[in-house]
Amino acid sequence: MVESSGWATGQWLPAEFLHLSLHRSSWLLLAPLLTPPVPVITAPPCSLCPEGAHRFQWIRNLVPEFGISSSHVKVLSSPAEFYELLKVQIKAAKQRVVMASLYLGTGLLEQELVYCLEETLEKSLQAKGSPDLRVSILLDYTRGSRGRKNSRTMLIPLLQRFPDQVRVSLFHTPNLRGLLRLLIPERFNETIGLQHIKVYLFDDNVILSGANLSDLYFTNRQDRYVLLRDSPEIADFFTELVDAIGDVSLQLQQDDTVQMMEGMVHPYQGDKVAYCEIANRRVMEVINSARSRQERLHAKTFHSSQPGSSLLSQQGPQASGDLKPEPDTWIYPLIQMKPFGIQIDEMVTETLLTEAERDARVYLTTGYFNLTQAYMDLILGTRAEYRILLASPEVNGFFGAKGVAGAIPAAYVYIEHQFYSEVCYLQQQERVQLQEYSRAGWTFHAKGLWLYLAGSDLPCLTLIGSPNFGYRSVHRDLEAQVAIVTENKALQQQLHQEQEQLYLCSGVVSTSTFEQPNRYVKLWVKLVTPLIKNFF
Repeated sequence: MVESSGWATGQWLPAEFLHLSLHRSSWLLLAPLLTPPVPVITAPPCSLCPEGAHRFQWIRNLVPEFGISSSHVKVLSSPAEFYELLKVQIKAAKQRVVMASLYLGTGLLEQELVYCLEETLEKSLQAKGSPDLRVSILLDYTRGSRGRKNSRTMLIPLLQRFPDQVRVSLFHTPNLRGLLRLLIPERFNETIGLQHIKVYLFDDNVILSGANLSDLYFTNRQDRYVLLRDSPEIADFFTELVDAIGDVSLQLQQDDTVQMMEGMVHPYQGDKVAYCEIANRRVMEVINSARSRQERLHAKTFHSSQPGSSLLSQQGPQASGDLKPEPDTWIYPLIQMKPFGIQIDEMVTETLLTEAERDARVYLTTGYFNLTQAYMDLILGTRAEYRILLASPEVNGFFGAKGVAGAIPAAYVYIEHQFYSEVCYLQQQERVQLQEYSRAGWTFHAKGLWLYLAGSDLPCLTLIGSPNFGYRSVHRDLEAQVAIVTENKALQQQLHQEQEQLYLCSGVVSTSTFEQPNRYVKLWVKLVTPLIKNFF
């Protein structure tokens, strides 16, 4: 698969980032991505604070930085809580509902969500004047079209009844085209690339998660969920991001057909390079314009190098006399769309792993343990302590699946065993520890990272969103997560409790783990895994 890279051309890298890289030895590890000469504007980078949460301000040289109060952040813990929040937020929405997911399921719980949308749209329609509410839903084309009853058939009634208020966009990877698209059967075609972003926003409230809109994720499939309340700038950013991806996606019509927006290159019938360039440009416009807005907004606030400088609020002109509390929490959206040459999440994640110091602790969790070689090398080669949480075979989402998919849990066991053997070979068992999530009647889909600085019992940074830290997340799918950096002890405690709650349902992996009968991996699975591991 040919993949063009924006990093290779350097065409969209912020100049401040390149200037900053000269002052950070860890960035030199990423030098191969930055080799072509790029003119450097000699603007001073933000000062790098050596202590606490502010040491992560370098991330704002790549993406917009949103400073908020920690009181606006709530960490959820259960699928049921997530589902109830979705319904409450849909019913309360007045201006916008934006939902990006892999797919919408077809069960009763999902139908109830659709009814909530219908009810809210109806209220908006009956209000005086023209209806203000707009609903935008972004799903993956292949996953959302699977079967006769699917995401499309669930949403068509909304399109038919509220054609001026509802938009349903179905992203189709440009890498599934031609003979490949004709030959690969349904379900297997999803391995080529997906729309994998999970963002749910309602007016100015944003939910970041790894959970899809499906009954399992509302009942007994453990994931992670963070609500950012009253955060208009963050909501605007993700609205614009979903709009940008929606513009380069197929638009669902009332008769269940799809078509591209007028003048837009088709993802699998049109020229692939032209399509990817347009998509890159649209997404990077969103990132760069938001970054410029935030820089202007914060020009004389908490980043000022003047000691004791006053902190101005993130406010509109109508509230010019009022000051908001000083931000103690910063949100950085990290986007990964390798098919479009956008690799920001990969860059930031690798740098966080590189920078993790001795005696720092990194808790990393993924529903599908299939780390990229770069991530594995950094984990094995750096000094921090790692506690990696993954699914035991019984709570893997593919456990008990029919056909070839049923062998996927065994393939993950094989990959896990190989990594554990490498840890043992390097005598790193104390520093790098694997733990398996196990909970009767549940499956495990949580992904993310918590970073505890040396000497601290609480995390000051977490990553939460859709990426699984695997090959698919880095190379094939559209992904988004946020880095949440906080100085607030109460929010740090929330994040710590979230981490502890997940890890409490786990057992430590040892040599004896792989001697259990249920860990037997058939020879054919061992032979096939290296060939197919980049597809799941």
